[in-house]
This record gives sequence, C-alpha cells and structure tokens, in this order.
Amino acid sequence: MSSRGVEQRTAARPPADLRARIEATPFWYHTIEVAPGVATPGWFDLRPIVDRMPWPDVRGRRCLDVGTADGFLAFELERRGAREVVAADLADHGQWDWPAHLRARGVEYLRTLAGAEKGVGLRAARELLGSSVKPVQMSAYDLSLESVGRFDVVVCGSLLLHMREPLRALAAIRSVCAGQFLCTNEVDVGLSVLGRSAPLARLDGISDLCQWWVPNPAGHRQMLRSTGFAIERESGLYAVPYGVAHPSLGFAPRRLAGSLARRVLAGNDGVPHHAVLASAGATAA
Repeated sequence: MSSRGVEQRTAARPPADLRARIEATPFWYHTIEVAPGVATPGWFDLRPIVDRMPWPDVRGRRCLDVGTADGFLAFELERRGAREVVAADLADHGQWDWPAHLRARGVEYLRTLAGAEKGVGLRAARELLGSSVKPVQMSAYDLSLESVGRFDVVVCGSLLLHMREPLRALAAIRSVCAGQFLCTNEVDVGLSVLGRSAPLARLDGISDLCQWWVPNPAGHRQMLRSTGFAIERESGLYAVPYGVAHPSLGFAPRRLAGSLARRVLAGNDGVPHHAVLASAGATAA
C-alpha cells in the first residue's frame, strides 16, 4: 500500500473524524500517520529512523511482522509493496514473559493503560489506513508452518529483549522464514562501546521494564547466527525517538548525560537500537 493509497482511502473521512477515532483508542504504542497531518499519539515514533534499517526488497512477497503491537512495521511492509502481510502478537496481556515480581502488577497496569482487550490499536490503525494487513494472535514461540505457513520476509521489531527465551523465539521465526529476516533490537550502549567486538548481553529480569537480555550489536548478530541465520548486512547504532505520549523521563543529571551519549553515538536521542538483515538459508525447516 503506497502513501498515495493511504491518502486516497482516508480522503473521504474528514480529519476531525480520523482524530475522533484515534482519541477513542485508549493507548497507542506506535506513532502512525493515518493521513497527511494526522498521526496517532504513540509512545514511540519510528518514522524518523525507519529508513536507517537494512530493508530487503519486499515487493510482491509474503511477509510476517512478529510482535506487531500497533502495526507500524506491518504497515511499512504493505507500503513498500508486499503482496500479503500477516501481523502476529499475543492474545492477552498475561502472555508476556513477565519477571516474577511483575506478573500480577504488570498485567493490571497494561489492562488499565491499554484496556482489557489486546490489539485494539492495530485494529483501529487498519481501519484508519484502509489496510489489508491480517492480524494473528500468536506468540513468537508458537510460530510454525502448520500455524501460519511460510514467509518470504519476516520482520521483528524491539521484541527479543522482552522474551525470556529469545533463541527459542528466533528458532521458531526461522522455521517459517524461507528468505530474509529483518530483526531490530534494543542494545546496551555501554556494552556496545566497551565490548565492541565481543558478543555480550546484559541480563535484567528484575527491573520494571520487563526486559530480559539486552545485547550489544555483536551479541545481536550472534543470537541470529546461533539459530541458523546468515548475516547479510546491518545498520549502525540508531535511537528510536520517544513519541508525544511517552511518559516524561525528567531532567536528572544522569538522564541528561545518557541523552548526550545517545546523540553522539546514535545520532539522536531515544532508545538505542541495532538492526540486522539476515538470510534463513537453504536448511530452514
């Protein structure tokens, strides 16, 4: 679906109607432009950095977005000419890989923030864009040829750090990937600088961020290689900007120092990321 197609499909709806539909959705994770000058108030805004990712040619190909949230990457696949796009995510807030201390509190927090029903933002964005993206409620762990079939291109954005068993998830992704895999993940800036060539990861599992393994770029590449992917190319460090709805992070000296470091190393402030384009190879299941 081209940007011109988005304009044509939303032209019949006055901007006031589009904004009312956006405001009726309790929570937006992604900033998504649904018409010229009309965007969802997301926690994160991938628009400034989307072209820094090493995208494959997706024209005419069957594609899967794993951990889609509100669907920004799924709609980007469609915009770039994919023949079919499937967008997979969990069916319920309780299915997250919650750390032990967060299980009850985290589920309640998300239900209060985003509503009891998951996937509301994706469905609203599909409607607003006139999109043909196909939602599927499924964990990355459960992907299989029997459940979703085979895909020419798979993308996965900022998901692995939230998974207790990221290698298990990558193995499941590879089982349905017949071609290329674009994987983006948050990276640890300190490990990226101090351990540039060694594959390293920081284990969390105890903070309120619901994060598990946060690698450096070498660690990110190693995770893909260890599950059978072959690295084709990769991005440099970049930072995903915070959206207008993201809670304020304050102005503490440590926060300001981190912001400066991210601007120097990644070119902008936000959450530090690294993206890899890999090939599944001929031995994929």
